[in-house]
Parts: sequence; structure tokens; C-alpha cells
Amino acid sequence: MVRQGRFEVTFDCDFVAVIDACQAIRSDEGTWITPEMRRAYVDLHRLGYAHSVECWQQGRLVGGLYGISLGRCFFGESMFSRVSDASKVAIVTLCQRLATLGFRMLDCQQTSAHLLSLGASEISRSDFCAQLSQGLLDSEGGLRSDFPQ
Repeated sequence: MVRQGRFEVTFDCDFVAVIDACQAIRSDEGTWITPEMRRAYVDLHRLGYAHSVECWQQGRLVGGLYGISLGRCFFGESMFSRVSDASKVAIVTLCQRLATLGFRMLDCQQTSAHLLSLGASEISRSDFCAQLSQGLLDSEGGLRSDFPQ
């Protein structure tokens, strides 16, 4: 699906559009992305902690996700898809980027059949805490918030 080249994938090109799409897609069932949460994530994006992955088709945003990057951990917050496979391509491309950058984990936060089909797996709380403590520290022992392009 990624190799088919059906989508142009970008990082941090339209964070606001991605969070707005994630918020809108869940509006019928209620969303945790309240106006206050949206503002907080937009502020975190401006500070370099929140990042987005966008999937475009013919110049139109058709899928994507956003999350928080701390140290060598990425915490996925929400994703959306307006076209089949767009969110899959976004998450696979993110995983490739994270692997290249030496990230230790991508926290999906919730198990779903969709995420399991993409290779996600549940880990124990103790494994999560161990990976988290290692991942939050960079080579100098401090927090890292950069997410190089």
C-alpha cells in the first residue's frame, strides 16, 4: 500500500488540519478533542512537541495522524482517514521515520483490530514503563522534543 504511491506523505505541514479532521470524524460519537485540548495540542506543536503526518491525494488531505514526541518515544493521539488506506499509509510511514531516528516505541494507547493488523502489540505495564524510562532520555540524559524532517 505504501509502495503503490497513491498518497503524498508529509510531516508537520498542516498540523491544525489534521487535528481538526480527527476532531470532526468523531463528532457524532462525541470526542475527547475539546476546544481546550485542541488549543493545548496546537501550542505543543508550536513548541516542537506535537507532530502530524499527513496523507494527500491530488492536493487534498485524505488521512493522517498526530501525536507527541518526547525523547525517543512517540505517543499517537488520534488518526483519521477519508480515503481507504490513508491512515494505514500515515502510520506505516511514521513507523519508518521513527525507526530511522532510533525511536524506542510508538505508543498507540488503545488496542484496536486496525492497529493490530498493522503490527501493533500489547505489552505489559512493566515493559511499557521500562521502555518509557529508556526512551525519554537521549544520549546526554535529557529530554528530546525534536522530530527532524
